[in-house]
Amino acid sequence: MEKDILKMFVFLSEILNRRVINAEGKVIGKVVDLRAKLGELFPAVVYVCVRQKEPQKRLAFPWHTVESINGNVIRLKQDAEEQCVDLGIKEGEILLRDEILDKQVVDTYGAKIERANDLHLLLAQSELRLVHVDFGIRGIFRRLRWLRYVDALTNWFFAYQIPDRLLSWKYIQPLSHDPHKKALKLNLTHRKLSEIHPSDLADILEELDKHKRSYVFHALDVETQADALEEVNPETKLSLLEGLSDEHASDVIEEMEPDQAADLLSDLPEEKKNELIEGMERDKRVELEELLKFEEGTAGSIMTPDFLACLQTDTVGKAMEIFKQSTDPLDTISYIYVKDNQEKLVGVVTLRELILNQPETPVDSFMNRRLIKLKVDDSVKEVAETFKKYNFLALPVVDEEDRMKGIITMRDGIEAIFPEFKE
Repeated sequence: MEKDILKMFVFLSEILNRRVINAEGKVIGKVVDLRAKLGELFPAVVYVCVRQKEPQKRLAFPWHTVESINGNVIRLKQDAEEQCVDLGIKEGEILLRDEILDKQVVDTYGAKIERANDLHLLLAQSELRLVHVDFGIRGIFRRLRWLRYVDALTNWFFAYQIPDRLLSWKYIQPLSHDPHKKALKLNLTHRKLSEIHPSDLADILEELDKHKRSYVFHALDVETQADALEEVNPETKLSLLEGLSDEHASDVIEEMEPDQAADLLSDLPEEKKNELIEGMERDKRVELEELLKFEEGTAGSIMTPDFLACLQTDTVGKAMEIFKQSTDPLDTISYIYVKDNQEKLVGVVTLRELILNQPETPVDSFMNRRLIKLKVDDSVKEVAETFKKYNFLALPVVDEEDRMKGIITMRDGIEAIFPEFKE
């Protein structure tokens, strides 16, 4: 390489379509793509892909055979043509134009979809490395060859220049090489996909097409898949399940909240529903089968069997141990329900009350015996009206014999009668 280009930045759009000449100055063709080798923090370009004029053919020249880059011309070394290969691609390599440019990228920092408008490359010590992805509008203007005019216009009228939006390649991770050129690239800026809030992850999944949605969903662990499945709309839920084997789908549904899992299963054809339930562990299977027995639109159909409960003979210390061992969501542990030996609901206490009492104090000495409760066959309208009247975070659900069967959180109660609230 010549001394004046030992270190310089260049955009992919500025390299594409440059003429390629051999050592004698004869034009070989034009640059159509660059092949980079993955595995390093900033992948090195290993081949420059050229479309010949005569005969019409595409070839790849090793990057080390490039002698210089001057103006709109790339000059090759003396023996370059002897080292050229067909335009194939090896394992662990990626075509920058074909597989990244214009492709959607999941920006997990902002939890939204971006588009790769250009790629920023560093030429240093005879190596060309991919260092940034350009998500900004400057990348579009650059590729249209309008950037110079746009900059002149904005500087003249506003004394302002549209800034670059460059993201370091170290935050980009291709899911896998895809021969169909549809693989989604993931931007892991500061957070992993599993660390995004499920609602934001659901927004990402719903915005993608079916193929790319499947790529993202399969990149998640089972627990994160379950969290995301709880948040997406019904159509997307079914679409995501279609891409899973029955065994995998059963594992994911097992990780979901029971009421959410029951809702999902109730939307499936009977045969499919039974197959998935059969693939679950016995305890989870029994739990979901019990929930699925309740008629849709009743308190029983939207309740969750996950709640904290202790016996009225227990002490505060025992109740606190039950609380500490719980891994249930916060809205399901707002209250600790008190049952007698026949599983009948007799009272309720709050965490605050447990903290203010001594460990040896019996729970039934201060529990609230004036209970507001729902029956399993109450309508969702009655559920909503009860929440509106009493403003509790959760309400207990009992059967005809007053045995505790589950709870309904305020969120589930509102969503049952106002589906648009979830959306």
